[in-house]
Amino acid sequence: MIPTRKIRSRSWIGLPAIFGLAGFLTLAPSARAQVTRADYERAMGLRAKYEKLPVGIAEPATWIAGSHRFYYRRSVKGGFEFVMVDADSGQKRPPFDHARLAAVLSKAAGETYTALNLPFSTFTFVEGEQAIETRGQGGFGPGWRIRLSDYSVSRATPRFPGGGAGGGRGRGRGPVRDMSIPADTTPVRSPDGKTEALIYDYNVAVRRVGETKFAALSMDGSQGNFYELESLAWSPDSKKIAAFRVRHGYQRHVEYTISSPDDQEQPKHMSLFYPKPGDAVDIEQPVLFDVEMRAQINIPNDLFTNAYDMSEPVWWADSRAFTFEYNQRGHRVYRMIEVDAATGKPRAIISEEPETFFSYRPASPNPKETGSKFRYDVNDGKEIIWMSERDGWKQLYLYDGATGRVKNRITRGEWVVRYVSKVDEEKRQVWFAASGMVPGKDPYFHQFYRIDFDGANLTPLTEADADHTVAFSTDMQYYVDTYSRVDLPTVSELRRTSDRSVVAQLEKGDITDLLKAGWKLPEVFTAKGRDGKTDIWGIIVRPLRFDPKKKYPVIENIYAGPQGSYVPKSFIPFAPHSAGDSIVGMQSLAELGFIVVMMDGMGTGSRSKAFHDVAWKNIGDAGFPDRILWHRAAAGKYPYYDITRVGVYGGSAGGQNSTGALLFHPEFYKVAVSFAGCHDNRMDKISWNELWMSWPIGPQYSASSNVDNAWRLQGKLLLVVGELDTNVDPSSTLQVVNALIKANKTFDLLVIPNGGHGAGRTSEVPEYGDRKRFDFFVQHLLNQTPPDWNRSQ
Repeated sequence: MIPTRKIRSRSWIGLPAIFGLAGFLTLAPSARAQVTRADYERAMGLRAKYEKLPVGIAEPATWIAGSHRFYYRRSVKGGFEFVMVDADSGQKRPPFDHARLAAVLSKAAGETYTALNLPFSTFTFVEGEQAIETRGQGGFGPGWRIRLSDYSVSRATPRFPGGGAGGGRGRGRGPVRDMSIPADTTPVRSPDGKTEALIYDYNVAVRRVGETKFAALSMDGSQGNFYELESLAWSPDSKKIAAFRVRHGYQRHVEYTISSPDDQEQPKHMSLFYPKPGDAVDIEQPVLFDVEMRAQINIPNDLFTNAYDMSEPVWWADSRAFTFEYNQRGHRVYRMIEVDAATGKPRAIISEEPETFFSYRPASPNPKETGSKFRYDVNDGKEIIWMSERDGWKQLYLYDGATGRVKNRITRGEWVVRYVSKVDEEKRQVWFAASGMVPGKDPYFHQFYRIDFDGANLTPLTEADADHTVAFSTDMQYYVDTYSRVDLPTVSELRRTSDRSVVAQLEKGDITDLLKAGWKLPEVFTAKGRDGKTDIWGIIVRPLRFDPKKKYPVIENIYAGPQGSYVPKSFIPFAPHSAGDSIVGMQSLAELGFIVVMMDGMGTGSRSKAFHDVAWKNIGDAGFPDRILWHRAAAGKYPYYDITRVGVYGGSAGGQNSTGALLFHPEFYKVAVSFAGCHDNRMDKISWNELWMSWPIGPQYSASSNVDNAWRLQGKLLLVVGELDTNVDPSSTLQVVNALIKANKTFDLLVIPNGGHGAGRTSEVPEYGDRKRFDFFVQHLLNQTPPDWNRSQ
């Protein structure tokens, strides 16, 4: 009986143990080791460990005007150095003594710099190349001026973006002037130098230079309907003046409490001029004055009623007329208008009237600002080169300036012109960047071309399957082609324009040490969008210690702002901007046991008009139908890609998008971290929101609002906001909080005192924000308790 009992005992104990072991073996690929403090430290230390390993990575070149010399910065072991090149001779040399410059800047700044770690990434030659000038962080703010003869150092004059809030007017951004800013009172001198115009009692007046007596040209100006010098323009022959009479719009301000000022215990208050969608905008009326006759010529406004904004008047060189551009409220009419100098009669030379919106932002090399406006006046307006999406693709047209008719289609095809580098009137050629011209290739890559005004002789200047940045010499005889992909280190070549031949390979990036140290390059992944035809492009970032036998939760880095496209295209894995948005930021998150991805869905820019139009009156869409299909396609290809556990994070527009993922697609997205979201497009700045959501304010704003739809929340949500965000009104986040509380929803909130728009991600306490984001995903996607950060190690 004893042996029997022993056998039964073994069966009772041993058989479950065997089943337990089998279960453990079955679950092992999906099991997760506990995430530790050491894992966090490794994840957050990736930049310091890897960023200096790639060498020979060249940044875009800068040509010295009027010469065949240029310079650029490249990575070397231990940091960076600048290189000067003479294109004719091929000679390379440093543009300055790096070690000596580091020494004098260290002394001036009270910091420690080295020859390979200077405190700037770009500089400008000044004083005829006898000195250089650097700028502060982001290219703005105070920098240094260093004379190269003796390396004496002085502070450079601070430079700030845009010349002030007024975009050139000095009194407010875009459609509404900030009336708290004093008007410019500096008289405007005529081109012949004999007369000057001034504003007296809100009216336009003129006087002889050197005299005090003046003659009024207008009598209809008043405090509420005034003339301004900022928009006043003399005709080149000094006989006429064009000016705007302005009835100012609503003076909205956002009020802030500075809860924790650095200089005192008690809170402070600040106020920010901040027009919002639906606000009354300035009403601008162009007026023409005949200076000799002391006559005011009123201009009929039939062609420019209900303006959102109008550009300043610009005269033709022969003084026959002046032009301005009219942007109608709602952005569905955009016109180039000419006003005859003799009669004051206006005519629309060009009129864009799309069914959705005209993207009036200037076409730009910046992929995050892909506007559709470009105008170049040929031969004093006898012809005009104009960018339009009227056929569904961003292309260039040549207009007859006299008739307003299209003379030629300069470019055509199912691809987009990204921006124009140069117009050569003498040779009648346009040099431009375009994307999507080669079928099957990444439609976001910049490639460069030259074409004649009549659309003939389309000539490619770049050919590598990569994203290109091209810098041309002033005379266009040479160009530096710098190209890369996220999975191809940078190559930089000097080329001769006449035959496009490679004069010299300047640099070829070497990432041998980077890869040996364990770094993994992102994977470029495409899948079909909601229409079953359009490719959606994105990237996949896996943990450096990736194990394909395991199952990984997926986290999407989202930014679906309609103004551009956002998936990285070039080899800048350690870009210093937004830690969360850069590849190294995505890799850091992946290190804790996730797959991190990013893609550009429909509604973003840089593609066709139809692709872009998805965002019109519909920012809440955020391309989610395309994104979800992309995720499903990735999961269909990779068994380890777990779409039952999907998180999402983003800031600003991405903050709106990430919260919207849980509100509008809770069946797919389970966890979200949202930084500085513009959660309701009625609460954010007028310019960005009315362009995409249109005007007047209507039900479309509520349909896309995270505030009005907060009751839909499912899943886990962390909201992060800086109390002093001057980009997006912090109340936008707090109104979501209010709505969630009213709907009895559970969520998390982090308010950062004194924090701005980048609080917790790019500027103020980014390490704290990263850790909170990491913790939230570890807790709710890995189902693990994050480290106890309040305990010492």
